Amino acid sequence: MITKEQFQLRQPSMPEETETDVFYFDICKKLIEISENKRLFPSYPEKVTERAALALTGYYQDVISDAGIWRSFITECRRLYGFTVPFYSVKNERYIDYELNKADVRFMVWYALSMNYENRRVCYPFDKEILEGADIWYEYLESQYEAAPIPDKFRFSAELEIHNEEDRPEIMRLANWLFLHCYLMTPAFAMTLTELTSEYDISTEDGILELQKRLDIAMWQDPTGPLALFLGEWLYLIVEGKSYPDKKEKKEKEPHKYYTAFTTYTNGRRLQFFANYEEMNQFFINALGWAEGENHLEQVKNDKDFVLMVDPEKGMLLARNVAKCISSPENPLYDPAYAKEHAMDLLTQRGCCPGDLIKFICENHWLPDAHFPESDDYEIVKENGDFIARCFLQQYYRGD
Repeated sequence: MITKEQFQLRQPSMPEETETDVFYFDICKKLIEISENKRLFPSYPEKVTERAALALTGYYQDVISDAGIWRSFITECRRLYGFTVPFYSVKNERYIDYELNKADVRFMVWYALSMNYENRRVCYPFDKEILEGADIWYEYLESQYEAAPIPDKFRFSAELEIHNEEDRPEIMRLANWLFLHCYLMTPAFAMTLTELTSEYDISTEDGILELQKRLDIAMWQDPTGPLALFLGEWLYLIVEGKSYPDKKEKKEKEPHKYYTAFTTYTNGRRLQFFANYEEMNQFFINALGWAEGENHLEQVKNDKDFVLMVDPEKGMLLARNVAKCISSPENPLYDPAYAKEHAMDLLTQRGCCPGDLIKFICENHWLPDAHFPESDDYEIVKENGDFIARCFLQQYYRGD
């Protein structure tokens, strides 16, 4: 069972306990009790279900107080995709902004369970177990909605201004809470945290200090949350109520030398596919002018099914063992049967494929065989491909 300390850690007022915390701690415990009594989510360990209940309680507190976190999420979803909630937005279905919605609860349950349980990480959003459990939890939350008090300390951004120097200490406190404890950020950051933790010996004081330094860097440099936004982007959305302004000035400059050589040799094509290392190595020599008679990028010599892509600014990138999944009309290696088994990996397995290549593939609809396991619903992946990649891949998709 969830402890009071675990619940309190997720509250923006921590370590202070507010008058309304008792009510919402009881809500969280009741969700867990319902789950146990009705045997909801049988495929998931108890601890994972408890994390989902914690996340859903945070969402509930947010919409009741209109804290701005969920509002920011759906605002950005509408800007990016034209829909409100990934997977569950239905045309003409009743949706009330910034209030309790069944689509929200379904999404939060899918998101929290998937991100926190490796064995079912890539779970179909319309899995019967997910929908039944989410809908039962929604019915309970709806029954308590009118009586629920506005959570204390949850409207932390109401009077803040992002560029006001006097507000800086409060904005930094908000930033720390969002990154480390917020219900919307922590599920997506779980795997990143696992990766970071594995790099240090946390049984020693020095290892813990090094990890803390890395987390301080990650807070501002690694994307987080289901949309893989950087913390500055989340803060701007929450405090200012609008998307982070794009201040990057695109300066005209000469394209990268690899881009020029590559596209000249391929008559303008940005992608090339190779069944084996030998073919690709010969391309390096013929197209890019690399030294003849040498094995270039020898570290990938034992791999196969390569894809090379060029970008006018970044130069050339390489992916291995993925060419069979890409349905480009210029790809002789495309194998629909193989792609049906492995195409989803490109959107969900970190390091499987460079982010820029995934974006290019999705923009051209060259991943038609990607689907969630235990489902032949290809359309849901096609419609939500960018979101899925953001949610699962995080810095491997949005990191530059």
